[in-house]
Amino acid sequence: MESITVTTTTSCPPNGRSEINILVLAGFKPAGQHASSAPDREMESNTEVIVMHLLDQVPEFRRLADLRRKGWESSAGNKHFKKQRRNADKTDANTSRYHFHLIKKIANELHHATTGFAARFFPGSILDMCAAPGGFLATAIRINPDAEVVAFSLPPSDGGYNVLLPPDKMQCVDFLDVTMLAADMGVTVIPPGHPDAGKFLPRQLPEMRFFDLVLCDSQVLRTHERATYCELREPLRLKTTQLSLGLEHLRPRGTMIVLLHKIEGMGYGVYSSDIHQHPVAIEAVEKWKAVWRAATFGTDEEFAEALRGGEPSAEEMWDEFGHELVTNGKGVWNVQADALMNARFTRS
Repeated sequence: MESITVTTTTSCPPNGRSEINILVLAGFKPAGQHASSAPDREMESNTEVIVMHLLDQVPEFRRLADLRRKGWESSAGNKHFKKQRRNADKTDANTSRYHFHLIKKIANELHHATTGFAARFFPGSILDMCAAPGGFLATAIRINPDAEVVAFSLPPSDGGYNVLLPPDKMQCVDFLDVTMLAADMGVTVIPPGHPDAGKFLPRQLPEMRFFDLVLCDSQVLRTHERATYCELREPLRLKTTQLSLGLEHLRPRGTMIVLLHKIEGMGYGVYSSDIHQHPVAIEAVEKWKAVWRAATFGTDEEFAEALRGGEPSAEEMWDEFGHELVTNGKGVWNVQADALMNARFTRS
């Protein structure tokens, strides 16, 4: 998790009823990563369309973009984020505890602002798609002490972080790579000769198992060793696994808490009034699973086609949802800009 964290909420289904809540945790993430394949370039191009509209029309976003640019152009900014990345990659006991308590603090602030960590039905049930270091899950368990908990976390032996839950809570954590949940993602026959043929996992979540609270707050770790084929595709493989399985197993009127790195990035939105019946929710799950399958087993052309998959263009997205993006984003961008303005590397 990067250095600036704010919260916002989105829960606006087309019919006006909000029976599934999506709480979005938006954090600052360095820009400047260059696309290296046709799908990457297409995603980057779509995001650039949205960003250009924001730069043209939204003063709050222009201010943030200018501060971001100044930060990345300064040697002090480069040193700051190099240190951040080093601390994230080579955690010791002290940095692990620091990150754990920082994330618990963020979770408590998020709950205070939204009550998002409270299960709507007693005793509640919780699914954490990527638990380590455990701050979000610890908060959810504290608020729902009798809840049934299922949590996944990348094994430390594969580059994952340690989970710092109390020993009596650790039995709920299964250490595995969620991007390898092939059966849960609808794939039961692995193509022969696939680089990860022996690593895909059997079903972990029974088809009719549902949760009141789903946490989707992971990001790709640089310390995670993985096959070359998925190096560039790993962010989407991780995102689509979390979102599709999280939404598929979310109880009606349940809550998803989702980590986004930039609110202005072309990402995913969910609109639903009933998880079992609403066609938009069903379509979203199938779309995400198709992207995961193409990212895992497909060629670049198949991957690009899955990404398009009948999606509206960036211009169409802006025309339909731009007003909501600006309305919800202004507060986020102001908080991020204020924090950047007060950062030592920006002041210098």
